[in-house]
Amino acid sequence: QAMNMVVSKKSGIITKHLNLFQLFLLGQVHSFSLRMMSSSQSSNSAAHSIKVIDSHLHIWASRSESEKSYPYADGQIPPDSLIDRASSRSLLECMNEAKVDGALIVQPINHKFDHTYVASAIKEYPKRFKGMMLHDPSLSPEYAVSRLEELVLQGFVGVRFNPYLSDEKMSDKDSSSLAVYKRCAELNIPVGIMCFKGLNLHFDDILALIQAFPKTPVILDHFGFTGLDEQGNESFMKLLSLSKYKNVYIKISAIFRVAAPGGDEFPFNRVRDERFFPLLSEFGSQRLLFGTDFPFVLEQTGGYKGNTDLLSSWVSNDEDLRAILSGNAEKLFGPWE
Repeated sequence: QAMNMVVSKKSGIITKHLNLFQLFLLGQVHSFSLRMMSSSQSSNSAAHSIKVIDSHLHIWASRSESEKSYPYADGQIPPDSLIDRASSRSLLECMNEAKVDGALIVQPINHKFDHTYVASAIKEYPKRFKGMMLHDPSLSPEYAVSRLEELVLQGFVGVRFNPYLSDEKMSDKDSSSLAVYKRCAELNIPVGIMCFKGLNLHFDDILALIQAFPKTPVILDHFGFTGLDEQGNESFMKLLSLSKYKNVYIKISAIFRVAAPGGDEFPFNRVRDERFFPLLSEFGSQRLLFGTDFPFVLEQTGGYKGNTDLLSSWVSNDEDLRAILSGNAEKLFGPWE
Protein backbone atom coordinates (compact mmCIF):
# COMPACT_ATOMS: atom_id res chain seq x y z
CA GLN A 1 0.00 0.00 0.00
CA ALA A 2 1.03 3.61 -0.53
CA MET A 3 1.31 4.23 3.18
CA ASN A 4 4.05 1.59 3.54
CA MET A 5 6.88 4.07 3.41
CA VAL A 6 10.42 3.04 2.47
CA VAL A 7 12.90 3.73 5.26
CA SER A 8 16.65 3.28 5.65
CA LYS A 9 18.89 3.55 8.70
CA LYS A 10 22.10 5.56 8.88
CA SER A 11 23.89 5.92 12.21
CA GLY A 12 20.69 4.96 14.00
CA ILE A 13 18.69 7.76 12.36
CA ILE A 14 15.69 6.90 10.23
CA THR A 15 16.06 8.61 6.86
CA LYS A 16 12.76 9.00 5.05
CA HIS A 17 12.19 9.09 1.33
CA LEU A 18 9.85 12.07 1.49
CA ASN A 19 9.02 11.86 -2.19
CA LEU A 20 6.91 8.78 -1.41
CA PHE A 21 5.20 10.62 1.42
CA GLN A 22 4.45 13.54 -0.88
CA LEU A 23 3.13 11.24 -3.60
CA PHE A 24 0.88 9.54 -1.08
CA LEU A 25 -0.52 12.88 0.06
CA LEU A 26 -0.97 14.07 -3.50
CA GLY A 27 -3.12 11.05 -4.27
CA GLN A 28 -5.27 11.66 -1.21
CA VAL A 29 -5.72 15.36 -1.93
CA HIS A 30 -6.69 14.75 -5.57
CA SER A 31 -9.24 12.09 -4.67
CA PHE A 32 -10.94 14.09 -1.96
CA SER A 33 -10.80 17.38 -3.86
CA LEU A 34 -12.85 15.87 -6.66
CA ARG A 35 -15.48 14.74 -4.20
CA MET A 36 -15.52 18.08 -2.43
CA MET A 37 -16.14 19.99 -5.66
CA SER A 38 -19.10 17.77 -6.47
CA SER A 39 -20.90 17.92 -3.15
CA SER A 40 -19.60 20.73 -0.94
CA GLN A 41 -22.74 22.84 -1.36
CA SER A 42 -25.07 20.14 -0.11
CA SER A 43 -22.70 19.32 2.75
CA ASN A 44 -22.54 22.91 3.93
CA SER A 45 -26.30 23.33 3.93
CA ALA A 46 -26.84 20.03 5.71
CA ALA A 47 -24.35 20.89 8.46
CA HIS A 48 -26.92 23.14 10.10
CA SER A 49 -29.22 20.18 10.75
CA ILE A 50 -26.54 17.72 11.93
CA LYS A 51 -26.06 17.15 15.64
CA VAL A 52 -22.68 18.37 16.87
CA ILE A 53 -20.74 16.87 19.80
CA ASP A 54 -17.44 18.46 20.79
CA SER A 55 -15.43 15.41 21.84
CA HIS A 56 -12.40 17.22 23.20
CA LEU A 57 -12.36 20.23 25.49
CA HIS A 58 -11.53 21.25 29.03
CA ILE A 59 -13.13 23.36 31.70
CA TRP A 60 -11.74 24.62 34.98
CA ALA A 61 -12.93 26.76 37.84
CA SER A 62 -12.73 30.52 37.43
CA ARG A 63 -10.43 32.40 39.76
CA SER A 64 -13.27 33.13 42.18
CA GLU A 65 -14.65 29.57 41.99
CA SER A 66 -11.18 28.24 42.71
CA GLU A 67 -10.79 30.43 45.79
CA LYS A 68 -14.18 29.35 47.14
CA SER A 69 -14.67 25.70 46.30
CA TYR A 70 -12.50 24.19 43.57
CA PRO A 71 -8.77 24.81 44.16
CA TYR A 72 -6.24 24.31 41.39
CA ALA A 73 -3.64 21.61 41.73
CA ASP A 74 -0.20 22.68 42.94
CA GLY A 75 1.67 24.47 40.16
CA GLN A 76 -1.27 24.18 37.75
CA ILE A 77 -2.84 27.66 37.79
CA PRO A 78 -4.36 28.33 34.34
CA PRO A 79 -2.84 31.04 32.13
CA ASP A 80 -4.00 34.57 32.98
CA SER A 81 -5.50 35.05 29.52
CA LEU A 82 -7.84 32.07 29.98
CA ILE A 83 -8.27 31.65 33.71
CA ASP A 84 -11.76 33.21 33.71
CA ARG A 85 -12.84 31.99 30.26
CA ALA A 86 -13.05 28.24 30.86
CA SER A 87 -15.86 27.77 33.36
CA SER A 88 -18.79 25.51 32.54
CA ARG A 89 -21.00 28.55 31.91
CA SER A 90 -18.42 30.13 29.60
CA LEU A 91 -18.30 26.90 27.65
CA LEU A 92 -22.08 26.76 27.34
CA GLU A 93 -22.13 30.29 25.94
CA CYS A 94 -19.66 29.27 23.23
CA MET A 95 -21.52 26.04 22.50
CA ASN A 96 -24.84 27.85 22.15
CA GLU A 97 -23.37 30.41 19.77
CA ALA A 98 -21.78 27.69 17.62
CA LYS A 99 -24.86 25.42 17.81
CA VAL A 100 -22.93 22.61 19.52
CA ASP A 101 -25.31 20.17 21.17
CA GLY A 102 -23.07 18.38 23.64
CA ALA A 103 -19.52 18.07 24.90
CA LEU A 104 -17.12 15.52 26.29
CA ILE A 105 -15.16 17.31 29.01
CA VAL A 106 -11.64 15.95 29.37
CA GLN A 107 -10.41 16.37 32.95
CA PRO A 108 -7.94 19.28 32.92
CA ILE A 109 -4.46 19.08 34.40
CA ASN A 110 -5.31 22.26 36.33
CA HIS A 111 -7.43 20.21 38.74
CA LYS A 112 -5.32 17.10 38.15
CA PHE A 113 -6.99 14.11 39.87
CA ASP A 114 -9.65 16.12 41.70
CA HIS A 115 -12.68 15.57 39.46
CA THR A 116 -15.20 17.49 41.56
CA TYR A 117 -15.46 20.54 39.28
CA VAL A 118 -16.11 18.52 36.14
CA ALA A 119 -18.44 16.19 38.05
CA SER A 120 -20.46 19.16 39.29
CA ALA A 121 -20.80 20.47 35.72
CA ILE A 122 -22.02 17.08 34.51
CA LYS A 123 -24.53 16.93 37.35
CA GLU A 124 -25.81 20.46 36.61
CA TYR A 125 -26.04 19.97 32.83
CA PRO A 126 -26.49 16.20 32.28
CA LYS A 127 -27.99 16.65 28.82
CA ARG A 128 -25.04 18.70 27.57
CA PHE A 129 -21.97 17.26 29.31
CA LYS A 130 -20.22 13.94 29.77
CA GLY A 131 -16.73 13.50 31.22
CA MET A 132 -13.42 11.80 30.53
CA MET A 133 -11.50 11.19 33.75
CA LEU A 134 -7.73 11.54 34.16
CA HIS A 135 -6.05 8.31 35.24
CA ASP A 136 -3.67 8.57 38.19
CA PRO A 137 -0.77 6.20 37.43
CA SER A 138 0.60 6.53 40.99
CA LEU A 139 -2.30 4.50 42.40
CA SER A 140 -2.10 0.78 42.97
CA PRO A 141 -3.75 -1.30 40.23
CA GLU A 142 -6.61 -2.25 42.55
CA TYR A 143 -7.31 1.29 43.71
CA ALA A 144 -6.98 2.71 40.19
CA VAL A 145 -9.65 0.30 38.93
CA SER A 146 -11.86 1.17 41.89
CA ARG A 147 -11.45 4.88 41.12
CA LEU A 148 -12.44 4.26 37.50
CA GLU A 149 -15.62 2.47 38.57
CA GLU A 150 -16.45 5.24 41.04
CA LEU A 151 -16.17 7.99 38.44
CA VAL A 152 -18.16 6.04 35.86
CA LEU A 153 -21.09 6.27 38.29
CA GLN A 154 -20.62 10.07 38.32
CA GLY A 155 -21.05 10.50 34.57
CA PHE A 156 -17.53 9.88 33.33
CA VAL A 157 -17.58 7.78 30.17
CA GLY A 158 -13.91 7.65 29.23
CA VAL A 159 -10.39 7.63 30.67
CA ARG A 160 -7.45 9.78 29.67
CA PHE A 161 -3.90 8.43 29.86
CA ASN A 162 -1.23 11.11 30.17
CA PRO A 163 2.09 9.26 29.74
CA TYR A 164 4.02 12.19 31.21
CA LEU A 165 2.59 11.64 34.69
CA SER A 166 4.67 8.52 35.32
CA ASP A 167 8.05 7.03 34.51
CA GLU A 168 6.34 3.69 33.87
CA LYS A 169 5.18 2.67 30.45
CA MET A 170 1.42 2.41 30.14
CA SER A 171 1.75 -1.20 29.02
CA ASP A 172 4.08 -2.33 31.83
CA LYS A 173 2.88 -5.65 33.18
CA ASP A 174 2.28 -4.59 36.78
CA SER A 175 1.25 -0.97 36.10
CA SER A 176 -2.05 0.51 37.21
CA SER A 177 -2.45 1.84 33.67
CA LEU A 178 -2.57 -1.67 32.23
CA ALA A 179 -5.04 -2.76 34.92
CA VAL A 180 -7.33 0.18 34.10
CA TYR A 181 -6.95 -0.46 30.39
CA LYS A 182 -8.01 -4.08 30.88
CA ARG A 183 -11.02 -3.07 32.98
CA CYS A 184 -12.01 -0.56 30.28
CA ALA A 185 -12.23 -3.44 27.82
CA GLU A 186 -14.66 -5.19 30.16
CA LEU A 187 -16.74 -2.04 30.67
CA ASN A 188 -16.45 -0.87 27.05
CA ILE A 189 -14.98 2.43 28.26
CA PRO A 190 -12.77 4.26 25.74
CA VAL A 191 -9.22 5.26 26.64
CA GLY A 192 -7.87 8.52 25.22
CA ILE A 193 -4.11 8.97 24.98
CA MET A 194 -2.28 12.30 24.88
CA CYS A 195 1.06 12.19 23.04
CA PHE A 196 1.91 15.84 23.64
CA LYS A 197 5.60 15.44 22.75
CA GLY A 198 4.90 13.39 19.63
CA LEU A 199 3.54 9.97 18.72
CA ASN A 200 7.00 8.51 18.06
CA LEU A 201 7.86 8.57 21.76
CA HIS A 202 4.88 6.40 22.69
CA PHE A 203 4.09 4.39 19.57
CA ASP A 204 5.49 1.05 20.78
CA ASP A 205 3.81 1.50 24.17
CA ILE A 206 0.45 2.26 22.54
CA LEU A 207 0.83 -0.67 20.16
CA ALA A 208 1.48 -2.99 23.10
CA LEU A 209 -1.76 -1.81 24.75
CA ILE A 210 -3.77 -2.26 21.56
CA GLN A 211 -2.47 -5.79 21.06
CA ALA A 212 -2.84 -6.81 24.71
CA PHE A 213 -6.54 -5.91 24.93
CA PRO A 214 -8.00 -5.39 21.44
CA LYS A 215 -11.51 -4.81 22.78
CA THR A 216 -10.61 -1.56 24.55
CA PRO A 217 -11.57 1.42 22.35
CA VAL A 218 -8.48 3.63 21.94
CA ILE A 219 -8.64 7.30 20.96
CA LEU A 220 -5.57 9.31 20.01
CA ASP A 221 -5.96 13.02 20.72
CA HIS A 222 -5.25 15.84 18.29
CA PHE A 223 -4.31 13.85 15.15
CA GLY A 224 -1.90 11.89 17.37
CA PHE A 225 0.14 15.10 17.72
CA THR A 226 1.56 14.67 14.22
CA GLY A 227 2.55 18.24 13.44
CA LEU A 228 3.34 19.61 10.02
CA ASP A 229 7.10 19.07 10.11
CA GLU A 230 9.58 16.30 9.35
CA GLN A 231 9.14 14.60 12.70
CA GLY A 232 5.38 14.88 12.36
CA ASN A 233 5.47 13.33 8.90
CA GLU A 234 7.34 10.31 10.23
CA SER A 235 4.89 9.96 13.12
CA PHE A 236 1.96 10.38 10.77
CA MET A 237 2.93 7.34 8.72
CA LYS A 238 2.96 5.33 11.94
CA LEU A 239 -0.43 6.75 12.86
CA LEU A 240 -1.86 5.61 9.53
CA SER A 241 -0.48 2.12 10.14
CA LEU A 242 -2.80 1.82 13.16
CA SER A 243 -5.85 1.89 10.88
CA LYS A 244 -5.76 -1.91 10.67
CA TYR A 245 -6.77 -2.06 14.35
CA LYS A 246 -10.51 -1.52 14.33
CA ASN A 247 -10.62 -0.32 17.94
CA VAL A 248 -8.43 2.73 17.20
CA TYR A 249 -10.06 6.15 16.71
CA ILE A 250 -8.52 9.55 15.97
CA LYS A 251 -9.69 12.93 17.25
CA ILE A 252 -9.81 15.65 14.62
CA SER A 253 -9.19 18.18 17.33
CA ALA A 254 -6.90 21.10 18.18
CA ILE A 255 -6.20 21.68 14.50
CA PHE A 256 -4.15 24.74 15.38
CA ARG A 257 -1.68 22.59 17.33
CA VAL A 258 -1.02 20.34 14.33
CA ALA A 259 -0.74 23.36 12.03
CA ALA A 260 1.72 25.35 14.13
CA PRO A 261 5.00 23.55 13.27
CA GLY A 262 4.38 24.13 9.56
CA GLY A 263 3.13 27.68 9.87
CA ASP A 264 -0.25 26.67 8.45
CA GLU A 265 -2.83 29.35 9.26
CA PHE A 266 -6.62 29.29 9.55
CA PRO A 267 -8.48 27.76 7.67
CA PHE A 268 -5.63 25.22 7.81
CA ASN A 269 -5.59 23.96 4.24
CA ARG A 270 -2.35 22.02 4.76
CA VAL A 271 -3.77 20.19 7.78
CA ARG A 272 -6.81 19.36 5.69
CA ASP A 273 -4.74 18.05 2.76
CA GLU A 274 -1.79 16.46 4.56
CA ARG A 275 -3.49 15.09 7.67
CA PHE A 276 -7.28 15.01 7.51
CA PHE A 277 -7.80 13.60 4.00
CA PRO A 278 -5.30 10.73 4.48
CA LEU A 279 -6.90 9.89 7.84
CA LEU A 280 -10.34 9.89 6.25
CA SER A 281 -9.04 7.59 3.53
CA GLU A 282 -7.30 5.09 5.84
CA PHE A 283 -9.58 5.09 8.90
CA GLY A 284 -12.86 6.05 7.26
CA SER A 285 -15.34 8.53 8.66
CA GLN A 286 -16.56 5.98 11.22
CA ARG A 287 -13.39 6.30 13.33
CA LEU A 288 -12.80 10.06 13.40
CA LEU A 289 -14.19 12.43 16.05
CA PHE A 290 -14.50 16.20 16.03
CA GLY A 291 -13.14 18.30 18.91
CA THR A 292 -12.06 21.91 19.48
CA ASP A 293 -9.68 21.90 22.47
CA PHE A 294 -11.64 24.65 24.22
CA PRO A 295 -10.63 26.96 25.89
CA PHE A 296 -7.28 27.11 24.07
CA VAL A 297 -9.06 27.49 20.74
CA LEU A 298 -10.45 30.82 21.98
CA GLU A 299 -7.04 32.40 21.42
CA GLN A 300 -6.79 31.16 17.83
CA THR A 301 -8.03 32.71 14.59
CA GLY A 302 -11.65 31.74 14.06
CA GLY A 303 -12.25 31.11 17.76
CA TYR A 304 -14.63 28.43 18.94
CA LYS A 305 -17.31 28.92 16.31
CA GLY A 306 -14.94 29.27 13.38
CA ASN A 307 -13.08 26.08 14.24
CA THR A 308 -16.36 24.25 14.83
CA ASP A 309 -17.67 25.25 11.41
CA LEU A 310 -14.43 24.30 9.65
CA LEU A 311 -15.11 20.59 9.23
CA SER A 312 -18.31 21.29 7.31
CA SER A 313 -16.16 22.67 4.48
CA TRP A 314 -13.78 19.69 4.60
CA VAL A 315 -16.23 16.80 4.43
CA SER A 316 -17.91 15.97 1.18
CA ASN A 317 -21.10 14.20 2.19
CA ASP A 318 -23.69 14.23 4.94
CA GLU A 319 -23.09 10.67 6.13
CA ASP A 320 -19.38 11.26 6.75
CA LEU A 321 -20.03 14.63 8.34
CA ARG A 322 -22.67 13.25 10.70
CA ALA A 323 -20.35 10.44 11.79
CA ILE A 324 -17.44 12.77 12.56
CA LEU A 325 -19.46 15.55 14.18
CA SER A 326 -21.55 13.38 16.48
CA GLY A 327 -22.23 9.79 15.42
CA ASN A 328 -18.91 8.34 16.50
CA ALA A 329 -18.90 10.22 19.79
CA GLU A 330 -22.34 8.84 20.64
CA LYS A 331 -21.30 5.36 19.51
CA LEU A 332 -18.35 5.45 21.93
CA PHE A 333 -19.73 7.47 24.83
CA GLY A 334 -23.50 7.05 24.62
CA PRO A 335 -26.16 9.48 23.37
CA TRP A 336 -26.45 13.11 24.41
CA GLU A 337 -30.18 13.63 24.95
